[in-house]
Amino acid sequence: MSGVNSSVTNPNETPFLEPGVSSNIGIAILSIAFIIGFPGNAFVIWTIWTQIKKRTVTCLLILNLAMADIILILTIPFFLHLRFTSSWIFGNIFCKICYYVCCLSMYTSTYLIVFMSIDRFLALIQPFTFQKLRTKQPVRVLIALIWISACLFASTMFIYRGVMPRNGDPQCIPIHESPKHVVFHYVFETLTGCVIPFTIIVSCYVYIGLRLRTAKFHTRQKMGRLVIMIIVTFALFWLPYHMVNMLIVSGEIIPSPSLTKAANRARSNSVTLIYLSSSANPILYVFAAGNFIKTAGMGFMAKLFEGAASETSRKMSYVLRH
Repeated sequence: MSGVNSSVTNPNETPFLEPGVSSNIGIAILSIAFIIGFPGNAFVIWTIWTQIKKRTVTCLLILNLAMADIILILTIPFFLHLRFTSSWIFGNIFCKICYYVCCLSMYTSTYLIVFMSIDRFLALIQPFTFQKLRTKQPVRVLIALIWISACLFASTMFIYRGVMPRNGDPQCIPIHESPKHVVFHYVFETLTGCVIPFTIIVSCYVYIGLRLRTAKFHTRQKMGRLVIMIIVTFALFWLPYHMVNMLIVSGEIIPSPSLTKAANRARSNSVTLIYLSSSANPILYVFAAGNFIKTAGMGFMAKLFEGAASETSRKMSYVLRH
């Protein structure tokens, strides 16, 4: 996914597919992500739509996060076909659409998590005023803005992705007219998809953690662990992809063909690793739910987030009063 001095693309650049062991790892990752992620996120969507009559703000955010995850997972069969056959047979337009959907899901999921982080942060610094403003209508507007922004950010895929022949087979690969396009593409993607949102998320939860440490709650450690799990999971699945982005950019700026080639080889599995992020959220919910699974049945996820939101609100109010 790196551009070069040619007018089309880099001959050293690898497509989504990697041969040998790397390809087998990619197939395994994609398969696991689909097997876990599709039913897991479908269950979240089904639960919120059918089991909850009065949807809270938290439920709306979780619903949209699951929708963003599941549209990404729906592209997996196309990439599995590519992995097995070493050929992209679905045409140039669908090549762009598939990667556009992947990028759209990335931005939407990331900024929904940012929204959740800011939501908790604002509830801490202004709990009473914020609760009056925290109604479903403003939240729906903000969620819509997240989707619209994600659609705009992801539009780079229509410019920098296309089908080109590679070793006699059509491949859906990145296409850059010059190194400047490579630098712009990946710096833009990493800034808007990682650096800025990840900084906001970490800042919010660090502040929340520091404030809540002064309050003596029996469930403090449990909530603290859940926050750490969210942050670590986000970093685990997304940072490798964006680190490869920066390696590719560095290889173009220096320039260093060997660095660019090594980064491109690492990129294939960093891309497939991202798919696990879309299957990780339902797993986190299940582990965090605990006794809710026994007491609430099919509605345990809704109970989990409603309970967490209520508990956090009580904690934050207590902190400000003391």
